[in-house]
Amino acid sequence: MTAAAADIVTVTDLVKSYEGGFTALKGVDLSIREGEILALLGPNGAGKTTLISTICGLSTPTSGTVTVGGHDVVTDYRASRSLVGLVPQELTLEPFETVMATVSFSRGLFGKPRDPAYLEKILRDLSLWDKKDNKIITLSGGMKRRVLIAKALSHEPRVLFLDEPTAGVDVELRRDMWRVVEDLKAAGVTIILTTHYIEEAEAIADRIGVINKGEILLVEETAGLMARMGRKEAVIDIAEPLTALPESLAAYDLTLTGGGCQIVYTYDTQAERTGIRRVLNDLDAAGITMRDLSTRQSSLEEVFVSLVHAPEAEEAAQ
Repeated sequence: MTAAAADIVTVTDLVKSYEGGFTALKGVDLSIREGEILALLGPNGAGKTTLISTICGLSTPTSGTVTVGGHDVVTDYRASRSLVGLVPQELTLEPFETVMATVSFSRGLFGKPRDPAYLEKILRDLSLWDKKDNKIITLSGGMKRRVLIAKALSHEPRVLFLDEPTAGVDVELRRDMWRVVEDLKAAGVTIILTTHYIEEAEAIADRIGVINKGEILLVEETAGLMARMGRKEAVIDIAEPLTALPESLAAYDLTLTGGGCQIVYTYDTQAERTGIRRVLNDLDAAGITMRDLSTRQSSLEEVFVSLVHAPEAEEAAQ
């Protein structure tokens, strides 16, 4: 994917309200580039699943527009839906059908011609080939999750939605799934995923979107977001434990931890200078001897928590 990649999904001023007055989506604007992996993060009830359902044509917008591949999801439903594959959170499968029949039927629903070789590849990629003749009811929860993914891929979609795909599944399935995701991206498929495993989003997503209370807080390149909002910590191990930090160090963002044996200095990654050398000089002037120094970058999870809870902190302060 290049920076000039065209948008394959466009969401404009999308509102979704329900009877009783609850508004799940509040004027959402979102553009998703062809061939990218976008991770959509947000707490429970933020509007992630409602947004996905609306883009996939499973939920009708109250107002606003959504297009997939240039096709409006309301006025040109068949064309837009044919471009989309969805792996939902719920295990919605016919229990007495076989794996192969389930996947073949799903392909047929979209009017695709029979292609046994393609379906075999999907099932092999998801470690399902040896289960192809098994009835769904006999499969474990993890295997059923694999079948959902195979169903979503059966009609060769250009856009794939994964709604909490690894929630409660085993490590082996997670590994298989991310291998399939990488192959799909290489083939030009656009992937949008929601996940509670934020470390996965940080590892595989090109961009991160954060949604909270029905509003998109931001959509940014993963690396750029981490550089802009990430903080670094210098952990300084000291020779003699302290009960408190000297007043002469009050100007720095320092925390005493590790039973008084560590001083943690937090600094902005975007600042021209880290200030670490100055801190070390002032520690030495205060008679504190350093034994070791290490640094750590804040994680995407910490960035996410700060974004979601910042508005709440502002409201509480007012």
